[in-house]
Amino acid sequence: MTRVSPYSVLDRSLSYDWHDSPVGPLLLAGDDASLHLIGFSTGPKEIGPADGWHRASAPFSEVRRQLDDYFDRKRTRFDLPLSLGGTAFQNAVWQQLAAIPFGATWSYGQLAKALGRPTATRAVGAANGANPLPIVLPCHRVIGADGSLTGFGGGMQTKTFLLELEGALAPPGPEQLSMI
Repeated sequence: MTRVSPYSVLDRSLSYDWHDSPVGPLLLAGDDASLHLIGFSTGPKEIGPADGWHRASAPFSEVRRQLDDYFDRKRTRFDLPLSLGGTAFQNAVWQQLAAIPFGATWSYGQLAKALGRPTATRAVGAANGANPLPIVLPCHRVIGADGSLTGFGGGMQTKTFLLELEGALAPPGPEQLSMI
């Protein structure tokens, strides 16, 4: 499990805890004021607590409640205090992710246009991939221009699950399952 990440948040002393979810244990990290990181325990961006962090569950009670509501299909938006540690451009991309409606997907090009930077598709993709708060800032809703699912830090199975949960991607029917 990786303990080093591109997230600048890993250089800080934070509280952390794990939260069980339908996509596996999620690492929650933050302080008493805000959530800094959600990390996947599986997938290409598997991450664990950094040295110097201390385990505490109390700072994450509201995060847990809202995540559980989301996975139970009772919540379509999150209302949490967040701390984003990226560049100005990354922060703009991450904040724009929250504008993608529940149950919808946008391409990287659509996201770049929404930011007023229509030629910055690759930079938008890089910022999207560095999102420290997946699910809450729904980078899973960003797909390829041709409608294909593209990489995701929690793995493609997790991205597919989240899009199906939101109704943005139909689960495979019996005819597709028989072809697998």
